Amino acid sequence: MQLDGIIFDKDGTLFDFAATWEAWAMAFLDRVTQGDRAWAMDLGARVGFDYEDQRFQPDSIVIAGTPEEAAGALLPGLPGMARTRLVEILNEEAAAAPQAEAVPLRPYLESLRAAGLRLGVATNDAETPARAHLSAAGVVDMFDFIAGFDSGHGGKPAAGQLLAFLDHTGLDPARVAMVGDSTHDLIAGQAAGMRRIGVLTGMAVHGDLAALAEFVLPDIGHIPGLIGLHPRSALVG
Repeated sequence: MQLDGIIFDKDGTLFDFAATWEAWAMAFLDRVTQGDRAWAMDLGARVGFDYEDQRFQPDSIVIAGTPEEAAGALLPGLPGMARTRLVEILNEEAAAAPQAEAVPLRPYLESLRAAGLRLGVATNDAETPARAHLSAAGVVDMFDFIAGFDSGHGGKPAAGQLLAFLDHTGLDPARVAMVGDSTHDLIAGQAAGMRRIGVLTGMAVHGDLAALAEFVLPDIGHIPGLIGLHPRSALVG
């Protein structure tokens, strides 16, 4: 696979999904329910999160959805809460969520930049917490382009963010890879005419991604081998 650019999803791709967002869900639910366990369990179920087990269901809206979509699912269980305020709280807790890097990101991204690749991030998170996460990891400067669902290009599975990356960099989509952990990521990549790489650091399993991805890898650390930056790593499937 010969590439001039890579655009990454954030959660479940650059960062391990469960380690980050299970902690976020617990913090958010405890905050809005003021520790009311039964209420927290009900709210969690509305977005596919098991409060008792502290685990997301594979079909949770949080996995690939936007904060606006999560807010829509939560609002019926939060009488009197304004949608705009709920989205603010979701984003505040997201910005504070602990981040577990899928691989040590700074040296990894430096190696890709040194090889001449243009890099971007396309996330269904809001742009402000996305930048906070990348800044906390010390890698925000590694990217030519960062877009959240609220950056003016829409969210995935639509291709707007990816097309904006192409416009920004001037790259040929056939020489750019979309890398993500969900079908939303891969559908967006396909719509943008990009190459597609799935990774298993989110909630999806190999079978979920294989029909849409050209390659499914354990994590982003295997990409340099795939594109010839060092000896090829073992692929999954």
